[in-house]
Amino acid sequence: MALQFARPIHPGEFLREEYLVPLNMSAGALARQLRLPRTRIERIVKEEVGITPDTALRLGRYFNTTPQFWMNFQQAYELETQAAKLAEELESIEPLPVGPIAA
Repeated sequence: MALQFARPIHPGEFLREEYLVPLNMSAGALARQLRLPRTRIERIVKEEVGITPDTALRLGRYFNTTPQFWMNFQQAYELETQAAKLAEELESIEPLPVGPIAA
């Protein structure tokens, strides 16, 4: 049975659709609030790059979330993306049988 994966949501899409659009805020305006280069936030919301720990700390502070929220989102995206790319290879790996490991 082939592994099925939903389309992973990039954290930049989430940032754009759940924060910037409802707040009617541009990437540049957010970057100014976070004291970051405008291009960093623009590239995140265009889904060109991921969220770094530095950016996660700043987003967490500004939006009253946690840095872990943003880092978990990034990590989940990367795992889902990689799992989809490796689906065929992962399917060919025989799982270790459940139960005690024989010595």
